[in-house]
Amino acid sequence: MKKRFLAIFLALGMALTLLAGCGGSKAADGPEKRAEANEITIGLAEDLDESLDPHMSVAAGTRGIMFNVFEGLVKPTPDGDLVPAIASDVHVSDDGLTYTFTLRQGVKFHNGDTVEMEDVLYSIRRNAGDGENDPLIPELAVISDMKAEGDQLIITLSEPNTEFLANMTLAIIPADYDKQATDPVGTGPYKYVSRVVQDNFVLERFEDYWGTPGKVDKVTFKIIEKAESLVQGLQSGALDLVSHMTATQINQLNTADFHVEMGTMNLVQALYLNNAVKPFDDVRVRQALCYAVDKQAILDLAFDGYGSLLGSSMFPAFGKYFDESLTDYYPHDIAEAKELLTEAGYPNGFDMTITVPSIHQPHVDTAQVIAQQLQDIGVNATIQPVEWSSWKADVYSGRQFQSTVIGLDAHTLTARDLLQRFHTPEHGNFINYSNAEYDALYEKAIACADDAEQTQIYRQMERNLTENAANVYIQDLADLVAVRNGLEGPTFYPMYVLDVSSLYWNK
Repeated sequence: MKKRFLAIFLALGMALTLLAGCGGSKAADGPEKRAEANEITIGLAEDLDESLDPHMSVAAGTRGIMFNVFEGLVKPTPDGDLVPAIASDVHVSDDGLTYTFTLRQGVKFHNGDTVEMEDVLYSIRRNAGDGENDPLIPELAVISDMKAEGDQLIITLSEPNTEFLANMTLAIIPADYDKQATDPVGTGPYKYVSRVVQDNFVLERFEDYWGTPGKVDKVTFKIIEKAESLVQGLQSGALDLVSHMTATQINQLNTADFHVEMGTMNLVQALYLNNAVKPFDDVRVRQALCYAVDKQAILDLAFDGYGSLLGSSMFPAFGKYFDESLTDYYPHDIAEAKELLTEAGYPNGFDMTITVPSIHQPHVDTAQVIAQQLQDIGVNATIQPVEWSSWKADVYSGRQFQSTVIGLDAHTLTARDLLQRFHTPEHGNFINYSNAEYDALYEKAIACADDAEQTQIYRQMERNLTENAANVYIQDLADLVAVRNGLEGPTFYPMYVLDVSSLYWNK
């Protein structure tokens, strides 16, 4: 993935995907002592999910950090490939129906137990559902048979599935352990130590890790929800790294103490619209908002021009699936927006509410610019800041909202992960999008065994979302990370993860 290194004195624009958290040592100890002790402190703008069970994670931030604690049979690389992890080898039959995973010998859980085939079978069955419990990963319904033969796991599919292997990144956890929610145990390069809700989260290097070990001994994530406090933490020496920063925050830092690294967030930021409530149940209203919002102006005003404009629910890191032609599908056109509102019965506009999680300054900044732009078509948008827990409960789970600004990620390296949430019956379809053509395309895509054909279907689905203005798509946020000088190694992935195993002090 493209990476650029920027000096702090350059006016930089915004956000990060990678690093989040904070430090094992007290602020008074200072970065020099942390470097000497081989520890780092990372500032995190949002707390993790209440449950740390990897199969129950909801927030992208939680998955991003627990990436260091858990692993699957395979795992993603920074280049977007899938490589063996708990499996030492993967073989796929010529017909695409049989996957044979050879279990890596001697892999240890953080509690000291050796990973056994029983743990692998348990983890997959838990996600696939057992008849009594609903599947946690519905895509695993394609499994028709699963059996172990010595150190090999043989999985047979009912039909070829080009995306099946990506779902084998699901976390392998101990079969006989019931405290994952509060005291998680995985196989990753870092192990869980402790947590104080709304305060800190601590990881330590796992000395018995089967692969390349982490470079720092201890990582403490400090939860600091106020944007100004994150900057103060960096300036005071309490924090070594902070992600999701705005241009204003970056420009407040001492240029002698920090450098900035930039990638992309791998998020679809949009003004997400509840398609089931008025006035957004009318496609003309949704289209009017798309014409009224000037995406480039948002980047220029709020993010110093950094970011990648989007036109649908796919970001550039997904390569062949990304349809750049959709980016300009709705040019900024106030006259067209007003005409559509008049046709829909709102010649004088209307009032609306944009609910936004207050801890995410980039989304707050975006909402503020959108609200200003919508005044040009007579739409009065009131911004409603809410706590992160309230957003998850009321907006995402409860679907009690009109609109919201947020960024959505992909759990795995599949286009399906970004697009399936708009399939009518999906649990994650929080915008209540319901389109018969889209549903038919989705069913056709997941049954397709030909990669090229499936890719074209996914691109048709993206176009459907755009043409029907399911949401007002904005950008894939630029990923800016403020890093204390002397700390090196941030690594960017084509998905929303934070890999602390690559960080190290350059002593």
